[in-house]
Amino acid sequence: MPSRDIITTAPSRSKRPVRIWLYTLAVLVVAMVAVGGATRLTGSGLSITEWRPVTGVVPPVSEQAWAAEFDKYKDTPQYRILNQGMGLSDFKVIYAWEWSHRLLGRVLGLAFFVPLLVFWRRGLIDRRLGYGLLGLGALGGLQGTIGWIMVASGLQPGMTAVAPLKLALHLTTASLILAGLVWLAAGLRAGSSEPAPGRLRLTAGLLPILVLLQIALGGLVAGSKAGLVHNTWPDMDGVLVPGASELFAVSPWIENFVDNVTLVQFNHRLMAYCLIAFALFHAIDARRQLPASGTARRAAGIAGLTLAQAGLGIVTLLLAVPLWAGLAHQVFAMAVLMMATVHARLSRGTPLQTESSHTAVTAAFGFEGLTGRSA
Repeated sequence: MPSRDIITTAPSRSKRPVRIWLYTLAVLVVAMVAVGGATRLTGSGLSITEWRPVTGVVPPVSEQAWAAEFDKYKDTPQYRILNQGMGLSDFKVIYAWEWSHRLLGRVLGLAFFVPLLVFWRRGLIDRRLGYGLLGLGALGGLQGTIGWIMVASGLQPGMTAVAPLKLALHLTTASLILAGLVWLAAGLRAGSSEPAPGRLRLTAGLLPILVLLQIALGGLVAGSKAGLVHNTWPDMDGVLVPGASELFAVSPWIENFVDNVTLVQFNHRLMAYCLIAFALFHAIDARRQLPASGTARRAAGIAGLTLAQAGLGIVTLLLAVPLWAGLAHQVFAMAVLMMATVHARLSRGTPLQTESSHTAVTAAFGFEGLTGRSA
């Protein structure tokens, strides 16, 4: 009978069901990022002014309940400054975006913890995986707290949107959770692989870190609405590099990195160029060291995705961030991060998984008796 200790060992069982579960969670995280992006781009994030983890799952159903929620929103600076005169029907639209984002967070929590308990009881979680999952669970709880702190920042007097730094932190934490999920899932793949040579392994490991940094800078662009200025490329309204007086116009100088839209956008552009150059270098190096290998193909794929993401970012900037382009740019960033993370994990090598997927699925969900096989 399998141990019920979360830090158990299960060397003889395939991890395929666990891997499928982790990738499913990753898809849910991407969906939540997409809905969160739509919530931000439609200005809906401050429509729900309270954090009710349990009772908040049920939206208003009566006209009286809707009127009460609308009255709470009318007390916010965003309504008084930007949305004065908004009707109840329009309020229901922005409320639906924010409610959907919060609901997805609750669904994601259940989709994480319920299967975790099932796999734990079935003995499919070993010590290392258990520690990783516990860490991601804690990070998920922290993410919920960060989300509410972010919303609360936009409800302060004089504020019409959430604080850019808090939005960037919220997006980056979601990206860390996504990277953690696919890292663990990639380590459970069937078969085995040898580690890549030292330099390739190092540069592969740096790729997701650089992508995460670029996502954080993109969060600052989104939070400060820096994508609505300097809507030209490759120049910034006629200059390739703005002058120091423009890049550091805010005092104290450190606040320019968050509040100065020119510097915020410039940093995001500069990081994009660095990421493209690094991805291309890694792809060429992989092709030279390991021609016709899976490592080389993955590296080339990441370089291609990075170039495509940069092109999408340029289109988004030139069009002054329409909803479809802003969402596509944000979701595609998650795709780049996922592939870079999987590549980094596989470059470290993976152990052999020996048990058949049929046995693993039946063992994980308790169907051994139906098949006549024993776990």
